[in-house]
Amino acid sequence: MTRPHGSSLLLFTILVALVASTDPEKNRLKAWRELNIISASNANVRQCLWFALQEYNKESEDKYVFQVVKIGQVKMQVTDRLVYFIDVEIARSNCRKLSDNNENCIVQENIKLEKRVMCSFVVGALPWNGEFVVMKKECADA
Repeated sequence: MTRPHGSSLLLFTILVALVASTDPEKNRLKAWRELNIISASNANVRQCLWFALQEYNKESEDKYVFQVVKIGQVKMQVTDRLVYFIDVEIARSNCRKLSDNNENCIVQENIKLEKRVMCSFVVGALPWNGEFVVMKKECADA
């Protein structure tokens, strides 16, 4: 009869130990280096921006592909990955999403279809492994 009681007590003890040992500070990403402003022409920045824009276009309900018009400030921080903070202006292009050829797109010149958006992307990257993830995206009409 003491067996079920002993098992319950053991499970309860393990549960209490796990809850007591949970420290929110351990789950926070620790920066290994300060946030630094870097060049927008950096190859990793270009990769991160390309990835972020691909994700933006996938999630957007717009019928047209958006492309970069102007890159603002770019910052980078080293944590357990490289984290890029990219401010960018994007605009609707003349290429529809369903088209396979989006290489020759230009910014939409038709005043009725013109649209510009200011975005701040936070992209986590392990570029040497080809791993990219959009950690945060904030966009607003320009």
